[in-house]
Amino acid sequence: MQPSPSTAQPPSDARQLRRVALSGLLGTAVEFYDFLVYGTVAALVFGDLFFPRADTAVGTIAAFGTFAAGYVARPLGGIVFGHFGDRIGRKSMMLLTMVLMGCGSFLIGVLPTYDAIGVWAPVLLVTLRVVQGLAIGGEWGGATLMVVEHAERTQGARRGLWSSFTQLGAPLGSVLSAGVVTLVSALPDGEFRAWGWRVPFLLSIVLLGVGLFVRLKVAESPLFAQARHEPEPGRPPVVEVLRRPKPVLLAACVGIGAFTAQSLLTGFMISYAVQHGYTRPQVLTAVTVASCVALVVLPAASALSDRVGRRPVVLAGAVASAALAFPVLALVDSGSPGLLILALALGHGVAQSTMYGPLGALLSEMFGTRVRYTGASLGYQAATLLGAGFSPLIASSLLASSGGGSAPVSLLLCGGAAITALTVWRLRETHADTLDAPPSRTTTPTPEGTLR
Repeated sequence: MQPSPSTAQPPSDARQLRRVALSGLLGTAVEFYDFLVYGTVAALVFGDLFFPRADTAVGTIAAFGTFAAGYVARPLGGIVFGHFGDRIGRKSMMLLTMVLMGCGSFLIGVLPTYDAIGVWAPVLLVTLRVVQGLAIGGEWGGATLMVVEHAERTQGARRGLWSSFTQLGAPLGSVLSAGVVTLVSALPDGEFRAWGWRVPFLLSIVLLGVGLFVRLKVAESPLFAQARHEPEPGRPPVVEVLRRPKPVLLAACVGIGAFTAQSLLTGFMISYAVQHGYTRPQVLTAVTVASCVALVVLPAASALSDRVGRRPVVLAGAVASAALAFPVLALVDSGSPGLLILALALGHGVAQSTMYGPLGALLSEMFGTRVRYTGASLGYQAATLLGAGFSPLIASSLLASSGGGSAPVSLLLCGGAAITALTVWRLRETHADTLDAPPSRTTTPTPEGTLR
């Protein structure tokens, strides 16, 4: 039985849930701020600063190649931090991933460029991107599960809504990163290239301090605390998950559409729009407005998924993303700043957020407590790698070889949305399931239980 949303709960449990939700929101916002600042600055100046011997197109591709390196590391981070999160605890991994992410971002801010140390500059840049990728690979799982598993005890019928606080970290981090980059990009071009681009990375140390202060005050997940008293499985969590790989494969495929849209309509779009005549402030303003729209749509879609189910909401977002793919890029190609804002608000703020909002609860519901951190993280991070990691690189390469035209970008958006829609169509609805599973349960009740 799911607890009724109106059931009175102990005040201490309710306070702890709010504290955990705030921790998930702030922590994930810090993580995404760090990750998205890189994507934004890479689109603006990293091609020249770290790959100066390449022409403009090749330099942009190389800069997005280092962006992809962070995504390649994310599934590995999901496995490593998921293992210890399932064995040691969620909270300790949340703290560790935040420290790694914040320190990696700060070090990028003090990194010498190619002119100062030659080839070591891009080598160190890629290394720090990998560290960031490992950290964020474990961050999402820890933050989401802490909220979902705390909500199970107090607001089980509203797991989607409460998990949306963690999901809100993505658009909030995007607003913060775009806002800071907008301010520093208003500097004269020479000063921005000389030192202005470093400021957003250096500010990470301040955000890191705030995030750690909040996270140190949260309690461990009650479901994990209960499960740790049960006999520990002999196999590592990743082996348990991969013995029955269907749920994790479905989890990966269901998120591809959201991450393809997120990647192409934020970091990549900055580079694309600037090359098509928009100014940096115009593009960053459009990204900021779209992220503000997402801050409203995302929790609304998540709350709706508590009432009608995860499947119909995610499916609606995927269909909308595919339907809007060509119109959105046509609006961008119009050259109008107002239409650029409208395009990103529709494509990213509405369609992508509708797909993305319920993912935290959906993926958490596909795995048992003993392997939930590993399974949900691995599925989520595989989706980011496939959907977001290579999309900007592929789009840049296709645009360079085709001589322009936005059709390749639109087709990538449609392809990602189609994969999500087909996967959702095959998923079993999980919003009415409970998370308190028997010790022997490692995924859904059977390997086929996730399918319709």
